[in-house]
Amino acid sequence: MCTSIIYTAGDSYFGRNLDFEISFGQKVVVTPRDYEFRFRKMKSVGHHYAITGMATVQDGYPLYFDGANEMGLGMAGLNFNGPCYYFPEDPGKDNVTPFEFIPYILGQCKNVAEAKKLVKNLNLVNIKFSDKFPLSPLHWLIADKSGASIVVESTKKGLNVYDNPVGVLTNNPEFPQQLENLSNYQSISPAEPQNTLAPGVNLTMYSRGLGTHMLPGGMDSESRFVKETFTKAHAPKGKDELENVTNYFHLLHAVEQQKGLDEVAPDTFEYTIYSDGVDLTTGTFYYTTYENNQINAIKLDQSRLDGSDLLTYPLQTKQVINFN
Repeated sequence: MCTSIIYTAGDSYFGRNLDFEISFGQKVVVTPRDYEFRFRKMKSVGHHYAITGMATVQDGYPLYFDGANEMGLGMAGLNFNGPCYYFPEDPGKDNVTPFEFIPYILGQCKNVAEAKKLVKNLNLVNIKFSDKFPLSPLHWLIADKSGASIVVESTKKGLNVYDNPVGVLTNNPEFPQQLENLSNYQSISPAEPQNTLAPGVNLTMYSRGLGTHMLPGGMDSESRFVKETFTKAHAPKGKDELENVTNYFHLLHAVEQQKGLDEVAPDTFEYTIYSDGVDLTTGTFYYTTYENNQINAIKLDQSRLDGSDLLTYPLQTKQVINFN
């Protein structure tokens, strides 16, 4: 389970929580412009936009969980088990495997509008990376630095592309149902509620925050979708990068999963392995991990983007406490 958002405050910040029960040895990976992407069913791309994101590298290939390109387009894949369906190869379409989808889009598109055009003839084909790395059932949030975002879902109905007015994605159910479910929570507010239940009765305001009394707080995907939509919609905008990055991580951490609360198998618990975000204007990549919730950053080094070798940065997982 995961949560991904696009947050606009001065610049736009794109990223996600990755929630799972095991780690994949992920690192921050920069794919420079001249790294050759070899696709299983499409022509290789030898020159493309540089990409920064979180990935595991296997056989020299970056398997991206999420990332953004140098033009300010971000993309994240989130668990979509159940509705997800990948198709056999179709000779009349552009056949891309799900593990290639992020570099296929981020390598070629500058913004959401270009991504929409590129996926019009797309077929997400059922070809796994290897026997050791089968396909994951995913759907994707794609967003650019203007704040625009879309959701891409491959189901038995075909490839579906939805405009995303709230800039949030979690997991099941299918995206239109997630949006429809928000109607049940329209009255939630940061303000104190008005007594419309019994207007003539003097009801005691026994606590602050009663306007959010019905806000979901569970670990499930629908609850996280509602809570994150509300939290993001009312998030403050800072006066500088530091404040905005801090606010951004508060948004993600509002729906993070702690160990011991989401049991997915006997004595096995899903938790938020990392939270990350890219400033889509500067390319600076920020992240926290479960073990180290201090914000860490990697600045995009423009002088190294014309190479062909992957650049990898191990995660800083040791907690840092500032003592006075």
